[in-house]
This record gives sequence, structure tokens and C-alpha cells, in this order.
Amino acid sequence: MSIHLFLIRRALNALLVLLALSVLVFSILHLVPGDPAVTLAGMGASETDIAVLRGKLGLDQPIWVQYGRWLFGVVQGDWGRSIVSQEAVLPLLIERFRMTLLLATAGIALATVFGVFLGVNAALRANKPSDVMLSVIALAGVSAPIFWIGLILQLFFAIHLGILPATGSGSIAYLVLPAIAIAGNSVGIIMRMTRSSMIEVLNQDFVRTARAKGLSQRQVVYKHALRNAFIPVLTVSGVQFAYLMGGAVLIETVFLWPGIGKLLADSVFRRDFPVVQGAILMIGFFFVLVNTLVDFAYSLVDPRIRLN
Repeated sequence: MSIHLFLIRRALNALLVLLALSVLVFSILHLVPGDPAVTLAGMGASETDIAVLRGKLGLDQPIWVQYGRWLFGVVQGDWGRSIVSQEAVLPLLIERFRMTLLLATAGIALATVFGVFLGVNAALRANKPSDVMLSVIALAGVSAPIFWIGLILQLFFAIHLGILPATGSGSIAYLVLPAIAIAGNSVGIIMRMTRSSMIEVLNQDFVRTARAKGLSQRQVVYKHALRNAFIPVLTVSGVQFAYLMGGAVLIETVFLWPGIGKLLADSVFRRDFPVVQGAILMIGFFFVLVNTLVDFAYSLVDPRIRLN
């Protein structure tokens, strides 16, 4: 299959996925109890004031009309305005998305480096006490709630030692704790995948041949074995990266990080439908994009793989 045909197919699949996602999200949001007009008007507003406000916001029209108008605007680059702040949704999402992308990139970088390193060392010492200890650590990392990891990091490094800020954003120091916290679960997942894949590859004939040629342990492990074992690791790393983009709500809330996750959580509570719809659509697009990039990366890691 040619690259152009592959891109066309993936683009069409992405459009269908995003369209289905938009319909689902739009429908669910309008079935959730609560009226944005009531929230915006305030507790003391009369029924007449609320009705007028609903008309101004277009909430008095049938749901399919509201969806069609919103989708037409999205295609044209007009994602609507926040019901609460009256800000344009798209610029607001882009700014918040940039902050979440920074946090998720730092988190997946930490998770991949430490996960691969620990996984390789565990595979080289398979079934030995050090391997068991690393496996227990990985299981603890996967099992620990991500918000609990964040709170423990805040308590120790920010409150007890006072060497890092607990909340907010600004300099690189503000990124350290949330990046470590968001990487906590992913380190264990990547480590376990690396270990399993490396154990399988280390028992193959080409590894024994490389050792018979007199290559050093480092060359055998990192130049030959790890490259062949990296396909499943690359898959899980890509999935975790996309997950960190969409699952950063808790960490961004704990650390008051101004990302798209915190914006999404705040908007859900305020019934700010245009922001919620736009945020979920943008996160969904990122999932599709990451999956496509991972497919391309396969052929770079292993030339035997074709885009089919």
C-alpha cells in the first residue's frame, strides 16, 4: 500500500471517528440534568429571564438543529463561545492544550526512559530477586491512584522539604512534580511490557548468534535485542501518551495546572457545553493522530513492517 493511500484511509477513518464522537458527546451532554441558562442566570433569575437567555444561547431549538449549527461552525473554525466567560472556544482550547501537551510530553518522556531501563534490567535478571523487586515496584506504580501519587509528592517535596512549588505554572520547577506524578502509572506499564518483550527476544537465535560473534553485552542488548523488542513497547508508549493527554484531569486539578483537563472538569461543573464539546473533540483528534504516528514509527523501528 502506498503512503498516500494509507494517509487517505487514515484521514477518512479519523473523520468518521471524530464525527461519531461529536454526536455521542453532544447527545450525552444534552441529556445530563441541569440547564446552562439557569446556571448562567443565577439562583434569583425569573422564568422569563431564563427563557430569554435560553433563546439567546440557542438552547430552545431542537437538539439536531443545535448540533448541526455547532458542527457547521466547527468545520469553519468557529467552535462557538464559552457560555460562562464568552471567550472564543478554539483559542481557549489551543492555549490549554499547549499546557497539557507540555505536561504529557514530560510525563511520557520520564515514563519511557525509566520504564525501558528498568524493563531491560529486569529481563536480564529474569526470575532473580532483583527482577521480583522491580516487578513489585512496577505493580505498585500501576496500582497506585494517580491523584494519590500527586498528593504524596506535594506533601514531601513541596510542604516537607519546600524545594518545589506545590501548585500553579510558570518556570520549569512547576512542571517537575506533576510530570513525575502523571508518569507514575505509565512507568510500571512500560516496564512490564519491555520486560516481557525482551525476555522473548533474548531467547531467539539471532541474539545467540550476536553473542557468538563476540559482541559486548551492551551491543547485544541495546543494538540488537531492544530494537526488535521495541514494537510492543512503542505501541504501549503511544497509547499511554494519548491517555496522558486525556487522563490528566486529576493531576491538573491536584496541581492546579492550567491544562485542557482542568478546563474540561471546570466546564462540566458549570454546564459550559461549547467548551466541553470542543475539549473532548480536540482530545479525540489527538488520540487518532497519535495512533497514526505510532503506525508510521513501526516501519522506522522494524523495516520488515509495511503500512498495511
